[in-house]
Amino acid sequence: MIRNLWSDAAAAAAGGDLGQRIYSARLIGAEPELVLHGGGNSSVKTDALDLFGETVSVLHVKGSGHDLATIDAAGMPAVRLEPMLRLQDFDAVADDVLVKLQRLNLLDPAAPNPSVEMLLHAFLPHKFVDHTHATPFLVLANLPEAEAALRELFGGKIALVPFVKPGFGLAKAGLATYQAHPGVEALLLKNHGHFTWGPDAKSSYFKVIEHANTVEAWLKDRRPAPLVPAAALPVAEIAPVLAGLRGALAAALPETAALPVLDLRADDATRAFVSRPDLEDLARAGVVTPDHVIRTKGEVLVLRKDAQTPEGMRAAVSDYVARYRAYFEANKARFGGPVAMLNPMPGLIWLEGIGAVGVGADAKAARIAADIGSQSARVKADGLVAGGFRSISDADLFDMEYWPLELAKLGNAKAPALQGRVVLVTGGAGAIGLATAEAFAALGASIFIVDRPGEGLEKAVASLGRDHAGHGCDITQPGAAAAAVAACAARFGGLDILVSNAGAAITGDIATLDDQVLRGSFELNFFSHLAFSQAAIALYRAQAAGRGTRGAEPGQILFNVSKQAVNPGKGFAAYGLPKATSFFLLRQLALELGPEGIRVNGINADRIRSGLLTPEMIAARSSARGIDAGTYMAGNLLKAEVEARHVAEAFVALARAERTTAHVMTVDGGNIEAALR
Repeated sequence: MIRNLWSDAAAAAAGGDLGQRIYSARLIGAEPELVLHGGGNSSVKTDALDLFGETVSVLHVKGSGHDLATIDAAGMPAVRLEPMLRLQDFDAVADDVLVKLQRLNLLDPAAPNPSVEMLLHAFLPHKFVDHTHATPFLVLANLPEAEAALRELFGGKIALVPFVKPGFGLAKAGLATYQAHPGVEALLLKNHGHFTWGPDAKSSYFKVIEHANTVEAWLKDRRPAPLVPAAALPVAEIAPVLAGLRGALAAALPETAALPVLDLRADDATRAFVSRPDLEDLARAGVVTPDHVIRTKGEVLVLRKDAQTPEGMRAAVSDYVARYRAYFEANKARFGGPVAMLNPMPGLIWLEGIGAVGVGADAKAARIAADIGSQSARVKADGLVAGGFRSISDADLFDMEYWPLELAKLGNAKAPALQGRVVLVTGGAGAIGLATAEAFAALGASIFIVDRPGEGLEKAVASLGRDHAGHGCDITQPGAAAAAVAACAARFGGLDILVSNAGAAITGDIATLDDQVLRGSFELNFFSHLAFSQAAIALYRAQAAGRGTRGAEPGQILFNVSKQAVNPGKGFAAYGLPKATSFFLLRQLALELGPEGIRVNGINADRIRSGLLTPEMIAARSSARGIDAGTYMAGNLLKAEVEARHVAEAFVALARAERTTAHVMTVDGGNIEAALR
């Protein structure tokens, strides 16, 4: 059941009409069972002052592309109400004309475009109006006999509006249904969602919760016992399948395009669902609400166990693309002009025995697709036991998918330079590691940090944002690197760039160096780099196997080599010996992996404030030289301190240097003794 979270005290503190509207809209937006990812919309009719200081009646309604969960006043543009109401007398209004009318009547010309469903909010003669895509109501909306179910559940309290594409036509149809059923307290839009209203925000919100829970209780009585899923596969077995799938999906993209990012859902309920015998029928049954099509496409790709090989997945994706092209060709003529086919890649995949996978150009898009997929699976399963599931036609689906007003929700900003790349950074919670993670994230990459478990790792991941991830482990332990790389693949579907950065400056004179200290340093400063490289290479090869002969770089390895590899320092043998070996590892890997297109490069850095060069160490070294700490840190040809961000920028530069491999870039401000020349 969906909880009613209303608080009279919080509502009173929110202020007037707009404050109340924002308060209850956020309650709705924060509940995934009511709306997902910008779905739904809310409005309030009130008075406002125009630019001349005159009072006018306006409709505050959610702006297109805004999310109810975080909505604020700026996301609730005010539109003059009277001109919108005059449109009730029109028989038709073209989309472009409607958008112009909306913008012409905005009180603030810089405000976002109002929701495409703004007119229905305007036409309904109530102060507060809420539109949701509550999971129980999506089941009801897609039943073949939805009207009979409505009567059984609500009597005459809710009226059914036949399916009409959002916009002017839906507003007219919704108004006609409302007028034909005086006294109703809500509308159910066929194949779409639920509208409620009231004289205040509280009464409308209470109806949202009450109605949704009434349907949920009805569905609960009809659900069979949950299916028992097979045991979850180990992450180590899932990782190569996802990597191969990621490569197979990329085969549907231009040769130079980045691989997509994946988001796996493998909970018990999802694993049980993807083992259903009727999975293929459900996959082609359509979307549960029309605006999902821009995130997931109309068809879900199904991969049974016997198809979960590189060749099988590539063939399945190819067949999917062929079906999508046929769908496009069959429907494009109705547009009456040129229309370019969108990316034919599926947005949602059901992997038998593993789970459901959202697909996107970046981690956020993949997460949204996966969230929508989870809801859609429950809606379809419930629909089958409650009377059936019947979505909109292919023609209606195409009209929504290629509708400019719907596509506008995705935005048209230029993609960041590293969008779609998955970057794993070892030692990612440290100064250099986190700076490197931030530099890659700023260019659109999805980041996976590996470091010791604890608060430092948690804070580092949190600082990057929700669509990045981390993994805590002791990287010197056997199997730790393979497990970390597999965890990265389970989170994002694969890996593109390994930044093997972790290390520690272990000291001691070599003549008296304890054997265990040296061996421990080799475990951290060499063998962990070797282990991560081997695990990454295996994943790169799995991705390449899925992609087949198509282009795009199969992967990269970047090492933090350190100047100690080429310029030994007194008392640093325990650090320099494994670092020198890692330097050779870089060159050896570059030699062996070059024919596969895998590039291997590194950074030779010196005197960076970090876990390696602590304040205490800086103080001791500067004191021994009779200089202050600032002068010591700027002891290079440029007389300028080198910061962690400079190393991070160098890692990014190497990652983007498409024809560079076996190279070590020096980032030390100029140190002739350590120069690689």
